[in-house]
Amino acid sequence: MARPIQAAAPGRRKQGPTLTEGRSPYSASEEHHVDKYVVAGNPVEHSQSPFIHAEFARQTGEAMEYGRLLWPIGHFAESVRALAQSGAKGCNITVPFKFDAFREGKRLTPRARLAQAANVLRFDAEGWLADNTDGVGLVTDVERNAGVALAGRRVLLIGAGGAASGVLGPLLATRPQEIVVANRTLDKARALIDRHAPVAGSVRLDACALDDCGSGYDVVLNASASSMQGAAIPVAPGVLAPGALALDMMYGLAARPFIDWAESHGARGRDGLGMLVEQAAAAFELWRGVHPETAPVLAALRARMAQGAARL
Repeated sequence: MARPIQAAAPGRRKQGPTLTEGRSPYSASEEHHVDKYVVAGNPVEHSQSPFIHAEFARQTGEAMEYGRLLWPIGHFAESVRALAQSGAKGCNITVPFKFDAFREGKRLTPRARLAQAANVLRFDAEGWLADNTDGVGLVTDVERNAGVALAGRRVLLIGAGGAASGVLGPLLATRPQEIVVANRTLDKARALIDRHAPVAGSVRLDACALDDCGSGYDVVLNASASSMQGAAIPVAPGVLAPGALALDMMYGLAARPFIDWAESHGARGRDGLGMLVEQAAAAFELWRGVHPETAPVLAALRARMAQGAARL
């Protein structure tokens, strides 16, 4: 059993891991002093994490390289073991492997244990450390970058998968008035809130079906796979209070329909780029022991994507 420590849609199948950016972490680097990290997922080609971590490394003077790996569905355990055996120091994990990453962690931070999902692994000699920085990344982006204090607010969280699991605990810690988890499968949403009930305190925590969410939420967070799949907006416009913040955890073209929908109904739309940068900064600190400045990196990333340089 993994022991806790204190915290400092199905994709394409491949026969083996495929590096899509950066030098291979599966071969010895001539610059043996340069530590190796990757983001792994399926799909993964859209990820902006290599750009973000390259900016963090340049800013802080850390000697590291960072690439993308496309891992085959159903082969997470052997893929992550091969990565660790290659000498890599750690990895970020994206869809659909966050629950797998949690299971592979030999040591768990409290937030990973609560989420039962991990988006960061650090390969320590005494046992791999699994953490989840999604929630702290989201909260920092909403409160600092978007300027919306969550305390006392009504929050609708759409989805009950790995992304929602990672953010619910940190959202509760901000002490909103209420958090409602909406999901296509109601039992899955109920299981998520039941697991978090012991840390909810005075926050009202409830679950609902997508077509029975109520109305007038101050903050609406889309953690479902709908944007990645190009599906319809999963909830009715009535969930948005006038001037609400509506944030899709995806970014780029995938997030555009949700943002347009929100803004057409009087809300303030926001994509997941800020969350991506902030969760990456927390992962960088876990790996390197230094917290980078995020504002210039987020500005550079938005400029990069606006100029069409990003691969979407």
